[in-house]
Amino acid sequence: MSKVLVAYFSASGVTAKVAGKLAETIDAKLYEIEPEQPYTNDDLNWQNKMSRSSVEMNDKNSRPAIKTSVDDMDQYETVFVGFPIWWYREPSIIDTFMESYDFSGKTIIPFATSGGSGMGESTNILQSIAGDAKVVQGKRFSSNVSLDELNNWAKEWL
Repeated sequence: MSKVLVAYFSASGVTAKVAGKLAETIDAKLYEIEPEQPYTNDDLNWQNKMSRSSVEMNDKNSRPAIKTSVDDMDQYETVFVGFPIWWYREPSIIDTFMESYDFSGKTIIPFATSGGSGMGESTNILQSIAGDAKVVQGKRFSSNVSLDELNNWAKEWL
């Protein structure tokens, strides 16, 4: 089996929970995309147009800094990228992550958590950033997704 990475950003812990389950069920390395400046509850207030998350998502060029980097990204052939849906797409910090590495020849599998929104334009946006990588259609999961459901979905790509 090829080396697999599950990289994720989680603001509230929901995506972290799903990413942890996914990494466990497929025996993958888990990496948290941690913002250099952590998000506060005020930063995440989507109803406030001046909150940090609102400002970032309204600026398509926003690239929040990431605290750490993946050790030896070259070793991974398949990268699952998890995130909450913000404004019908991936958070800007995911764009930072995608632009930080050369994903040429790799398969990128997006997955998201959301209270009800689908993947929106996330898959298309990630493909536009990922260059010569193959980005497959992502899937949204609920916070209580089962290990079996994650495993069955992930098997398509492994």
